Amino acid sequence: MSSGQTRVLGERTYERLYREILGGDHTPGAPLRPQAIADRLGVSLAVVREALTRLSGNGLVERHTNRGFTVPQASDERWQELARARCLLEPIMLRDAVERGDLDWESRVVAAHHRLAITPIGTEAGGHVSEEWSAAHAQFHRTLIEGCGNTVLLGIFDRLWQASELARRWSVDISADRDIAGEHEQLMRSACDRDADRARHLLCDHILRTVRRLQP
Repeated sequence: MSSGQTRVLGERTYERLYREILGGDHTPGAPLRPQAIADRLGVSLAVVREALTRLSGNGLVERHTNRGFTVPQASDERWQELARARCLLEPIMLRDAVERGDLDWESRVVAAHHRLAITPIGTEAGGHVSEEWSAAHAQFHRTLIEGCGNTVLLGIFDRLWQASELARRWSVDISADRDIAGEHEQLMRSACDRDADRARHLLCDHILRTVRRLQP
């Protein structure tokens, strides 16, 4: 097999496991046995190990010395740490976006919110949110803070967002008593009203609500 074919196979394996973990096919704390995955997917052990190592790098897999790989625990302290990091970073970025963002930014915020609002949150089977909603959700939050214009901070946001994705999918139970749509609408309106203080407080509360749902 050529190096190009190996890269393609590795990328497909990574994407397959990425979707499985985010889709709830592997329960929190479940072991991810490389040989069993390799046999199931029909790929080499090396390809699976590389994919799992990549997934551990963005927070979707736990790598344990001498104990292999597992899905992170739902109540793991990592989610609390990520939430604290986001509450330090994102409200500051949103404040700057509200103060500096131009009319084009404001229009993109409204458009991103509209897309999120009309995208069904749940899958046909219920439970976890849909891929389409997750993509619209990510775009809305990214657009909100893009007005800050700081590419370094935006790069940090992207890494923190990806690392937090599993916690969001576990916590956003479509049957839960939480007005997620209302939270997003308030964020959009406070940003467009140029109310930086209200927008900052709403965003931090929004982030912490997600993590609180994971606590036992």
